[in-house]
Amino acid sequence: MNESKMNKYWELYFTFLKIGGLTFGGGMAMLPMLKREVVENKGWSTEEELLDIYAIGQCTPGVIAVNTSTYIGYQQGGIMGSAAGTLGMITPSLIIITLIATVLKQFMDYPAVLHALSGIRVVVCALMFNTVLSMAKAGIKDLLGTFLFLAGFLLATFSPVPTVILVLCAAVTGILTTVRKEKKAS
Repeated sequence: MNESKMNKYWELYFTFLKIGGLTFGGGMAMLPMLKREVVENKGWSTEEELLDIYAIGQCTPGVIAVNTSTYIGYQQGGIMGSAAGTLGMITPSLIIITLIATVLKQFMDYPAVLHALSGIRVVVCALMFNTVLSMAKAGIKDLLGTFLFLAGFLLATFSPVPTVILVLCAAVTGILTTVRKEKKAS
């Protein structure tokens, strides 16, 4: 294996290690950091591609953030790149869960710990809201997009319809709309 490939694998590992280690709240909370690192800092994808990758990661079995890191790793470095991205994303969680299981459990009843966790939750919500707004600006391009966004939001928020079904319905709608436009144009 040559040195440039190894450097790419280490870059993938450490990028996703940083994302996994500095983000609390799961896949949705990682979106702001994924966007900053993958789109803005590394240029590994565009914002639209990241939205697509994230949607695919949400539809496939497993943790969204891990699926996303695996896919981006594969794009950048094949099988070994996907392994590097995945390992980078899960390493912090394994370490944190091990620490929590052994140490933090003794301190969970302390008010300072409970307040710190409450503060972290509020900031994570703000980060997620900011990311949703910026990604909505990039992803909603027309009236159909606006309709799909509002319908998806309302159904995801107020109905028991699984997210996978919403994403698949939106994908089918997009495909049918594109086919219809192409037929109309020809």
